[in-house]
Amino acid sequence: MLRYSITSRPLFPGDEPQKQAALTEQCARWAAEGIDFIQLREKDLPAAALAALARAILEAIPTNSPTKLLINSRADVALATGAHGVHLTATPGELTPAQVRQLYAATSHAKPIVTVSCHTIAEVKQARIRQPDAILFAPVFGKMIAGESVTPAAGLEALREACAAAAPVPVYALGGVTRENAPACLAAGAAGIAGIRLFFGR
Repeated sequence: MLRYSITSRPLFPGDEPQKQAALTEQCARWAAEGIDFIQLREKDLPAAALAALARAILEAIPTNSPTKLLINSRADVALATGAHGVHLTATPGELTPAQVRQLYAATSHAKPIVTVSCHTIAEVKQARIRQPDAILFAPVFGKMIAGESVTPAAGLEALREACAAAAPVPVYALGGVTRENAPACLAAGAAGIAGIRLFFGR
């Protein structure tokens, strides 16, 4: 089962430097645990601060680790820091996986890993044509904040349909995934699981 962790520094206490330091330490633990991918998703940070955080995380990941760091939406930051790849959304006008690969090739970087988030089967089908390395399909089990549902669940049947539509591109189940319901996601065809809080404390 592949594991894909998404960062959120507000989950850590303290001021901004403390949050970033704690997040960097958490990423080092994830690497030690063999997490396959870490998506740096601190979208509120300006480019320079995001790049500095990405470099700190990359330094915290051992060079022989299989863990790969992807930058959310910012191919420029990914290139500047030597991150392993980029995560994109299915929003029209977003960079395509091919464009990201061209940018990496033009700067003599190793071939990047490109993942794309999708919320509908139509988005999955469109993403598959563009040949990402993986698709994150959400929200499988919905999204809860403070015990209140804020995003309805797509459900396991939708996940199964997404996996079939994406093939042979692997799909990661995202949204309300837990250790308890992860096997159901795999049974529906998912190659792995993804989440923000999913891998904390593991």
